[in-house]
Amino acid sequence: MALEQARESDPSGEDSQESDAADGKRPPGKKRGPGRNLPIAIGVGAGLGALVVVSLYTRKEIFLAVLVVFLGLAVRELTDAFAARDIRVPLIPLAVGGLAMLVTSYVYGAEGLIGSFALTILVLLVWRMAAGAEDYVRDVTAGIFTAAYIPFLGGFAVLLLEPGDGAERVVTFIAITVASDIGGFFAGTFLGRHKLAPAISPKKTWEGLAGSAVACMLVGAWLMPWLLDGQIWQGAVLGVAVVCSATLGDLIESMIKRDLGVKDLGNLLPEHGGVMDRLDSLLASVPIVWIALQVFGI
Repeated sequence: MALEQARESDPSGEDSQESDAADGKRPPGKKRGPGRNLPIAIGVGAGLGALVVVSLYTRKEIFLAVLVVFLGLAVRELTDAFAARDIRVPLIPLAVGGLAMLVTSYVYGAEGLIGSFALTILVLLVWRMAAGAEDYVRDVTAGIFTAAYIPFLGGFAVLLLEPGDGAERVVTFIAITVASDIGGFFAGTFLGRHKLAPAISPKKTWEGLAGSAVACMLVGAWLMPWLLDGQIWQGAVLGVAVVCSATLGDLIESMIKRDLGVKDLGNLLPEHGGVMDRLDSLLASVPIVWIALQVFGI
């Protein structure tokens, strides 16, 4: 998990680096270095990883509290970025609704998550009426987007936690997603040549994606039979699904940052950026993992 935090903000390991080739500082085709202070980045990542593992294997409620804090910070980062563009997201109902989604997911399962999300949307629509009609649609749309993107998707991590082997399910989900980041970091940084989506994320490469795919499949094939009594082929299939979702998650956040005109959504974590810069692939992958485990009957 530590090395995942050392990656750049996309699976190719290169999103947060400016293109030296483009400005003449690096000849085209020359290999790049990591571009970060890796000891600090790995140290911060190790601390975060230890916090998650200890909370998972102490009490589930502690992990839930950790999740609430991190998703709350992510909501604040995104709403602050919206505010910089004069988009007024109703923060109070969004925060209360996000907390309700996570808590009711833990208590009532998927029904609690869906019900709380629906009520959050309704409250956002009503709450924003007090500020008048000007920019009403824009503001509530941003609020609903934030509610869906962060606490709703994050609620699937709580659903993974629900069964008796919930800790192992969460570890499997995180480990496979982290494998995507680690594989992409090394392959993209040192082998990356061919651009994957230059209009969205200029540093993402096909080589980085290939490294992510190999790492995800290997880790999935290893952990599925070991932790969840599944089959090797199921783990490999899950790895393919996760590398797709993790890559799309990075591209989605890149689109958001480009639209809002920011490099990172925050700077809370040294050598990492903001919390959202670390959650992008995780948020996109967690519902995929939950659905896959349901399909596999695990």
